[in-house]
Amino acid sequence: MEAQTITLRQTEISDLEHFFLFQLDEEARRLAAFTNKDSTDRTAYIERYTTYLSDPEKNLQTILVGDVIAGSVSKFEMGGEAQITYWIDKSFWGKGVATTALKRFLEIETMRPIFAGAAFDNFGSQRVLEKCGFVKTGTDRGFANARGAEIEEYLYKLSV
Repeated sequence: MEAQTITLRQTEISDLEHFFLFQLDEEARRLAAFTNKDSTDRTAYIERYTTYLSDPEKNLQTILVGDVIAGSVSKFEMGGEAQITYWIDKSFWGKGVATTALKRFLEIETMRPIFAGAAFDNFGSQRVLEKCGFVKTGTDRGFANARGAEIEEYLYKLSV
């Protein structure tokens, strides 16, 4: 996939329906692991993310491949630290979309340091973070709603 066809734009309320449908995929949910407890509840999902759109501490961007919504990438704050998260529609996996989108996002979201996490077995996400300059800083354990169990998470940090 050519990098120039991948663009970001500020997330709009109409994008949320696409994001909701993306995260219903069982394989994607399992890999993401740390999903919302009620992520299959459309109303709760749309309401939660609608409030995020006007939160100045969040930066929500929609990933487009051409004119097609391919995913999302966002910055939020947790415990006073900037964190990133992203979700790519399964039909775009393995095509460089996540890496290109995250690199572009990091050009517009300049808060540093910025942190990320990936489930211990989500090798694709780990590769994306490392290609974008994130360094693995340690591990943690947490309850993964998508798996109904506590699992290991790899922690990453981008300083520059």
